[in-house]
Amino acid sequence: MRKIGIIAKDGISGPVEVIEGLVPWLIEKGFEPLVESGPAKALKMPGHPRADIAQAADLIVTLGGDGTILSVARLVCAKGVPILGINMGGLGFITEAGGDRLYEAIGKALSEDCPYEERMMLGTSVHRYGEVIAEYTVLNDVVVNKGSTSRIIDIEAYVNKAHLTTFRADGLIASTPTGSTAYCLSAGGPVLHPAVPGIVLTPICSHSLTMRPIVLPQEVEIEIIPVTRNAEVFLTMDGQVGITLREQDVVKVMKSPYKTKLLMPFERNYFQVLREKLRWGSR
Repeated sequence: MRKIGIIAKDGISGPVEVIEGLVPWLIEKGFEPLVESGPAKALKMPGHPRADIAQAADLIVTLGGDGTILSVARLVCAKGVPILGINMGGLGFITEAGGDRLYEAIGKALSEDCPYEERMMLGTSVHRYGEVIAEYTVLNDVVVNKGSTSRIIDIEAYVNKAHLTTFRADGLIASTPTGSTAYCLSAGGPVLHPAVPGIVLTPICSHSLTMRPIVLPQEVEIEIIPVTRNAEVFLTMDGQVGITLREQDVVKVMKSPYKTKLLMPFERNYFQVLREKLRWGSR
């Protein structure tokens, strides 16, 4: 492990200040830091595009929040590059440490025996008239939802070609266990422990009291098809990238062969994280 990628959340000054001290620290220890172009430009040092860092780095340190990890996870999943998340954002549910433990966390991450968790990802493809027009790999969720001015939409869902139901709702979320504490939770879905091998389907503002989330085995293939005419419908991955769907487009969702490797330099209790970050059980 020699090349250390450093990727930062845009629009905040904190990561730039951290990088200014982190780069010489890494060089002194014999590592080659690869700093993302934005903060590198601010510090007047050599920089690299994010995609290039994903291809070259042996380990990536993210300075930001959960969103920064999500974007990096999609870039590096095929290579299996481990990610260390340093929380400089908001909630920081899957980031590992705050900035005050930065050097301690990185020091442990650089060791050969640093613990890590492998998180399930979803593979998604969009089929239009029998052709694949887009493919994605996501860590959190795949969301089909209506536009800002659209009425409620009808969404047909199939599991292994068997008709599940037709959702009348504002949208539908297909979530990994990691994503179960994100949009899925906000829409009334269950929390899945990261070790539980399942996919959660959660309707968004369903127009029926009988529509409830469902947990499916990870081995299934899910097909999601918007069937409402003249409706504005979007497909969004991890809340960050997406495309506009047409009526009868088929969105296929299944377990990805890739996983996200999150480094865990400190002992971490998942239930403690739920209590502290999401105030689970608080009154």
